[in-house]
Amino acid sequence: MSSLKSTFTVYPHTRALAEGRVELPGGPLQFVPTKPIIRAYREMVRELAYDICELAPTTYLMARAAGVPVIAVPVFTKRLFHHGHIRCHATSGIRVPGDLVGRTVGVRAYSVTTGVWVRGLLSDDFGVDPASVRWVTDDEEHVASYVAPPNVSAVAPGESLVDLLDQGRIDAALTGNAGVGRKGAPRDGWTDGNAAPQPAAEPPYSLFGTPEPLERDWYRRTGIYPIHGVIVLREELAREYPRLATDLYAAFAAAKRDAGAGRAELVAGLAAGAAIPEDEDPIPYGIEPNARSLEALIRYAGEQHLLDTAVSVEEIFAPGDYPTA
Repeated sequence: MSSLKSTFTVYPHTRALAEGRVELPGGPLQFVPTKPIIRAYREMVRELAYDICELAPTTYLMARAAGVPVIAVPVFTKRLFHHGHIRCHATSGIRVPGDLVGRTVGVRAYSVTTGVWVRGLLSDDFGVDPASVRWVTDDEEHVASYVAPPNVSAVAPGESLVDLLDQGRIDAALTGNAGVGRKGAPRDGWTDGNAAPQPAAEPPYSLFGTPEPLERDWYRRTGIYPIHGVIVLREELAREYPRLATDLYAAFAAAKRDAGAGRAELVAGLAAGAAIPEDEDPIPYGIEPNARSLEALIRYAGEQHLLDTAVSVEEIFAPGDYPTA
């Protein structure tokens, strides 16, 4: 097996694999740094541009449903809670989640995974039906064949969510790369964490104020630890090399161990980890410890008209040996 062209975000828990200190049995990966990683998502589902690639989990589910020949291993490179990711315009008058009904909310694309989690928690905990909100986007969907629901519309050419929120032409928006933390399509120079310019007017406020207690409570009640970033490989490779999925999983687990013996090293590279109890792994790999999160994401994707057909957790992963890691 020749060196596999690969791309994923370099975190403390993936660095050893990216840098070649951890190898697959056949040798090091051909690692290709990609910024923003969101660009690689699009290249993978549209062009199969890599042998191994990080994907947004919702993008992966939609791509599989659309017939894109990729298959995942249960390595989840990033985790985020989302109560702090809704910003409201200063004059919107939105004070509680129910106030979002009938309002316009910006999200980079309707299918972005952050949007799926936000809509899910709003629906489950606050009774806000995603269909009761008008969603405004300023980028393409990764899976080009997807058609969004009728309550989703795009900004006019040349405009962005940043502009619209600044001017009060939308009532609220998601933050970060899922919304007003960036401008434009995912191309070179649009780096992760590179915030868009702050609006000149009074800055937007967080719907939930201090989110951390809500995040801890959400996890305690539901067991859901929202996943972002799943590792996939070309399905042809998984068939040709039946050990590849198991070996790839083991390599990511080894890279995670290389990050440090203590929990602090992992939490340092993972914004969500601080909300997880001290005696729990802040970035668990494997199917069993992530089952509740995966079941929730699949359910939300169906409820939000991103998937037409339900899938089981087990069928979205390549056959392999995946001990909790």
